[in-house]
Amino acid sequence: MTLDLLPVGQSARIVAVDWARLVDEEAQRLRSLGLEPGAVVAVAHRGVFAGKDPIALSIGRMTVALRRVHAMAMTVEPIAEAADFTEAFAVAAE
Repeated sequence: MTLDLLPVGQSARIVAVDWARLVDEEAQRLRSLGLEPGAVVAVAHRGVFAGKDPIALSIGRMTVALRRVHAMAMTVEPIAEAADFTEAFAVAAE
């Protein structure tokens, strides 16, 4: 599943990013924000416009606004339990 399809409130781990779909500057910005394979994220909100842009993501203690086209380049694996989110975040931080 890609990140743009993740339901609001659902936590997930980023398992792959198709960096080739992104402009180099955009890819660099996303990496600097920690949006790389292994990162644990959750969709906090979606925009109200027709394309549901932007998507607000929680990553650690940050909230990051992400364009839907960028989220479509990220493959995620949903995390079932809140306890798993805490554990996965600890693993990703190492």
